[in-house]
Order: sequence, then structure tokens, then C-alpha cells
Amino acid sequence: MIKLIRRVSHYVTALLTGKFNEIADPKVQLEQAIIEAQEQHRRLKEQAANVIANQKQTEMRLERSMEELEQLNARAKQALIMADDASKAHDETKATDYTRAAESFASKLIAIEAEIASLKELHLQSTKASDQAKAAVQENSVALQKKLSEKQKLLSQLDQAKMHEQLNSAMDTINESVGQDVPTFAEVQEKIEARYAKAQGTSELRGESVESRMAEVETAARNTDAKMRLEQLKGELGLRDVAVETEPLSTSSPTETRPGESSQS
Repeated sequence: MIKLIRRVSHYVTALLTGKFNEIADPKVQLEQAIIEAQEQHRRLKEQAANVIANQKQTEMRLERSMEELEQLNARAKQALIMADDASKAHDETKATDYTRAAESFASKLIAIEAEIASLKELHLQSTKASDQAKAAVQENSVALQKKLSEKQKLLSQLDQAKMHEQLNSAMDTINESVGQDVPTFAEVQEKIEARYAKAQGTSELRGESVESRMAEVETAARNTDAKMRLEQLKGELGLRDVAVETEPLSTSSPTETRPGESSQS
């Protein structure tokens, strides 16, 4: 039963995660990832600072212990010298006191030497940890800078991807129905082309009909009458010879030459 609950829980988590990733804005997710990377770098720097601080504190304790060791060593020697001088002066009481003081300094020397040995080992370990922390911060800083430099590139790629997606969607809808009451582009194109072809066919049929031919004959007759009238007016104005010289007619007008008359006026 417990295994089943766990499996169902994992399934629901994966399902919700997939749905969330589908609807989430990549720009917001990218910004969140950058912020999280910056926060991790900040925490790493704090941890590294603590490690380095521990190494510095160990180093200062070691320096103080070394100074104290030198002082104790000097005092122990001084106590021995003074005990020897008192012994030479046959002052056994002072000689005994100075000897005991020297022994006390010697005991502290032993303790401080053990402490120094421990501090040296601790300092060695803390120095190694400090170097590792500095290297980790440096490496993570380079990785963070790389992420920041790639941020704009990823945003540009995201904008391009959105543009191509919109373009592909627009191209798909050209040949797909937008809705039940809306025709497709191809359907409208076919309808317009069919209407245009029908109109052209009707015009061609009208051009070849009897009415069209009759209209052509009437137009030609009106043009002939107009030419004859124009020649008559030219004759009245005495411009016929000039017109003949400048623009001879291709066919003789019925008024210019009659049977039994000469061509000259």
C-alpha cells in the first residue's frame, strides 16, 4: 500500500511538473534560474569566507602560541640561571624557589608545545580547506559569468523561436479552416478565380454574337459618313488639293469620281 501511494505521488508530481513546464514562460524561468545561480554563488562565498576566517583564526592562535613558547622558554632559562646564582651564593631557599619556578615554566612549555603541534596540524588542514574554498568560489564565479553572458543569447533565441512558431502557425492556418463559418484562403481563391473565368468567358461570347457584329457595322458606317462629310467641308473651303497632297486617301470617295466624269475638277 505504501509503495502504491509513493508511485501515485511520484506520478502526480511528474504530471504537474510537465503541465507547469508547458504553460510556464521561458523568460521568467530563465530569470529565476539566473537569480537562483546568483543566490547559490552568494551562499558559496559565505561558506568560503567562514572557512577562510577559520584558517586565519587558527593562524593567529598559532602565532600567539609560538610567541608564548618563546616567552616561557626564556623565563625557564632565566629561572634556572637565577637558581644557579642562588646556589652559588649558598642561598638554598632561593635556589629551591627558582628551581621550582623553572620546573613550572617547563611544564607550561610542554603543554604549549603540544598545543602548537595541534595548531600546526589544524592550520595545515584549514589552509588546505581555505585554498579549496577559494578555488570553488573562483570556479563558480566563472560559471555564473558564463550563464549571465549566455542569458541574452538565450533570450534572443527564444524570441526567434516565438517568431518562427507564429509564422508556422500562420502558414498552417492558410490551408486550414479557421472555423465552421469562415472559409479558407484556398476556398476563397478558388471562388474568385471561378468567377473571373466565367466573366471572361461571357465577354468572349458577347464579342462573337450577331449583335456585336451589327454594332461593328453601324460603327463603320458612321465612320464612313463622317469621312465623306469631312471631305465635303474641305471642298467648300478649297482645302481638298492640300489634303490630297498631304494625306492621300487609300480608297476613292464616291463623291470624288463618278462614271463619265474626269478625275480633274
